[in-house]
Amino acid sequence: MNAMFRLLEAEAAPTGGNWISIVMIVVMFALVYFFMIRPQKKQEKEVNSMRNALVVGDEITTIGGIIGKIVSIKDETLVLETSRDGTKIRILKSAVRCVDVHAEDAQN
Repeated sequence: MNAMFRLLEAEAAPTGGNWISIVMIVVMFALVYFFMIRPQKKQEKEVNSMRNALVVGDEITTIGGIIGKIVSIKDETLVLETSRDGTKIRILKSAVRCVDVHAEDAQN
């Protein structure tokens, strides 16, 4: 009977292993946040600010590879002039990948 109580006490006694596992899980979540989630949110914020700063006259490239000059901008859409003969297409602002030439740089 005495041996049985010792066995139960050994199983019930807390070890440091439980706390170490919890700390390791917390550290892993912190690493995932700082190396994956935070940079992605920062990049999304930069892209949104670029899209909100678009002005008429900017030359842009879309995510589909279309290159053109912005002719007009409405809420969530813009009209691009894609060639010298005046071909125009309407796209969403979310389809803009980058600004190649800003309007003020093109005028100079």
